[in-house]
Amino acid sequence: MWLWLWLLLLAAQLAALRGSSLLQQTPGEKVVQTNTAVSLTCEDKISQNRPIYWLRQRQAPSADSHHEFLAAVDSKKAPVYGKDVREERLSVSQVASKSVLTLGSAQPADSGVYFCMTIGTPTLTFGKGTLLTVVDVLPTTAKPTTKSTPKKIRCRPPSPVPRKGPPCGPLTLGLLVTGAVILLVALGVASHLYCQRRRARIRFMKQLHK
Repeated sequence: MWLWLWLLLLAAQLAALRGSSLLQQTPGEKVVQTNTAVSLTCEDKISQNRPIYWLRQRQAPSADSHHEFLAAVDSKKAPVYGKDVREERLSVSQVASKSVLTLGSAQPADSGVYFCMTIGTPTLTFGKGTLLTVVDVLPTTAKPTTKSTPKKIRCRPPSPVPRKGPPCGPLTLGLLVTGAVILLVALGVASHLYCQRRRARIRFMKQLHK
């Protein structure tokens, strides 16, 4: 069986360079943190019963790059894994035309390009590929710096000091003048009455001494 897989992977080297829309593979790119679970999906748009194979390419796709067989579900619906694959870290399932490859605890060594593939007569069909990058610390998106606009300082004019007491309007002045006139008249009348009383007293004293 391994000889058959080796010949199959050898034939896949050039075919994997051109992805086909007949196999819809998602996501196209994924960046995850170490020890995180990752799921890749592949759907066959032609057949409902063909087995879907999963391959991994640890370097950028090229004519000399090597494909590593990971897993597949055979015609008996039983999972089949590659030679160096640890089943406790990787699992595969397929329902009808949809296959899901899951890495339970991704490690930096799992980084690479993952392809799904179907075997036809006589051609091999590949998905577009998923670029998986596993890092210890997820990159952070830097927030754009915004320039702060200095606030304009507005100078306020000094507030007028309120004057104490009632306002001096024409009515107030008229009342003051009227009061002064009445006071002068009262003083004049009082002075006149005082003079008359004094004169009357003087005449009375003169008549008394005669």
